[in-house]
Amino acid sequence: MAVSMADITKLRKMTGAGMMDCKNALADAEGDFDKAMEIIRKKGQAVAAKRSDREASEGCVLAKSAGEFAAIIALKCETDFVAKNADFVKLTQDILDAAVANKCKTLDEVKALPMGNATVAEAVVDRSGITGEKMELDGYMFVEGPATAVYNHQGKNALCTIAAFNKAADEKVAHEVVMQIAAMNPLSIDEKDLDPVILEREKEIAADKARQEGKPENMIEKIAMGRISKFYKEVCLLKQEDIMDPKKTVADVLKDSDKDLTVVAFKRFTLRAE
Repeated sequence: MAVSMADITKLRKMTGAGMMDCKNALADAEGDFDKAMEIIRKKGQAVAAKRSDREASEGCVLAKSAGEFAAIIALKCETDFVAKNADFVKLTQDILDAAVANKCKTLDEVKALPMGNATVAEAVVDRSGITGEKMELDGYMFVEGPATAVYNHQGKNALCTIAAFNKAADEKVAHEVVMQIAAMNPLSIDEKDLDPVILEREKEIAADKARQEGKPENMIEKIAMGRISKFYKEVCLLKQEDIMDPKKTVADVLKDSDKDLTVVAFKRFTLRAE
């Protein structure tokens, strides 16, 4: 049957599919929009199933803050070409907006959110049918606190950080903290919340190195703890040298702003191996 341009345009707005896909779907559905949408959805499911074993290493990572809640989400795809597509970036932003508005705590909650005539999970599959690439949601993270801040690294939408503070924070100081997290990739806020497995491993490495250097056995523990102290300064956010003022630690910068201000949570996500 003949399909009007108005109907094609309408279906395209509803689904985001290409003009020819919309035309063919409407023709196969004999002008029934619900059936046409189902045809497009099934195409997405077929593409997703066919490419399920492919690696989705590119994508779009975005972060957003809404007062006391902030989140990061990554929508992955196979190629940089698709990752840069405006519709792909918009879908990522729409999903993030919905996740933040609903204060989702898990990726499953995000996937189940309504999006148009489908769920978020279905919308991702639909987009896979449009681009012909494997797509998957990954890396959903959130923080909560009296105040939050986010950092979206400029360029390829591949690195984001979020942080929560124990009280209202100066906007400039909060922004510097999330930039610090992006640049220096800390493992914990301070030594107290550092993963004990990581700490024990570093202690063993430090002790073995001291022995290899021929240090006396009765001095091994003291030398190892000295090296652990240096390790804390490298991986604990509050103990790191501030990237804007290396003469100060991040803790110093926070105290200069407000003596009681501190970070209570942070997250960092990147698509790139480091």
